[in-house]
Amino acid sequence: MEQKCVKFTVFGVVQGVGFRYHTCHQGLKFGLTGYAKNLMDGSVEVVVCGSEQKVAEMAVWLEQGPQTATVDSVVSEPMSFKPFRGFKIL
Repeated sequence: MEQKCVKFTVFGVVQGVGFRYHTCHQGLKFGLTGYAKNLMDGSVEVVVCGSEQKVAEMAVWLEQGPQTATVDSVVSEPMSFKPFRGFKIL
């Protein structure tokens, strides 16, 4: 099974609303690895690694986010595979 990594940048009301916590929980639920990190511009960077299908499912989830957040847009870019351990909040 081929593994891939994608970096997502999520814009909207995504800081101070538990977005990283919920993203981490969702990533672990999907069996993915990576991290969620707040950026200085108010967005959240999410790196997701795993099977193509699970990464795609996470991409769909990120478009909506948790109920506490308001996602305006999500930008994704492929990146080279990195073997992260677990899913972390940075």
